[in-house]
Amino acid sequence: MKLYSNRYAPSPRRVRMYAAEKGIALEIVEIDIAAAANRAADYLAVNAFGEVPTLERDDGTRLSESLAICRWLEETHPEPNLFGRTVEERAEVNRWVDRLLFRLYVPSAQVFRNTHPFWATRLTQVPAWGELQRAAVLAEYDALDAWLGKREWLASDRFTVADVVAFVAVDFGKPSGLRVGEARPALQRWYERVGARPSARA
Repeated sequence: MKLYSNRYAPSPRRVRMYAAEKGIALEIVEIDIAAAANRAADYLAVNAFGEVPTLERDDGTRLSESLAICRWLEETHPEPNLFGRTVEERAEVNRWVDRLLFRLYVPSAQVFRNTHPFWATRLTQVPAWGELQRAAVLAEYDALDAWLGKREWLASDRFTVADVVAFVAVDFGKPSGLRVGEARPALQRWYERVGARPSARA
């Protein structure tokens, strides 16, 4: 299988990290977003929205959106389980994935888009909105630190896709100056634990 990816973008990284945890080998096709390769005709023939990631399956069919790809990989490669074994665990994992996307990843993306020089010539930035979102991210860091003070992993008593989503989102904050820091020791310990996993380098 091929994964159309970008080494710097968080959404394809979620898939690469998830696939590495599952032991699934993917052929990586790098798409240079900074050079607008995702808007070129040949890539638009792969993904009409010009977005990464896109998974090209062995039969030639394609699937986009990082979590849709991860869920398909879970169905086709069920072990090790990362989405939950029981109805209750699956609900808890999905609850956390939703929370992390909307309260951590999306605000982090808004900080990046509205305050980082990379976007200055690519869109109309609203720095004040970026700073409001920065405050929202830091508040979520505090909430996660409190939660992880009582447990090892986010959604279960073991590593799940929720930890993948959270780790990638936290790492994505770095270019915008968002850091966990020593003031959040439980979150920092969790971050270091996940960062030590081989999949974190995928």
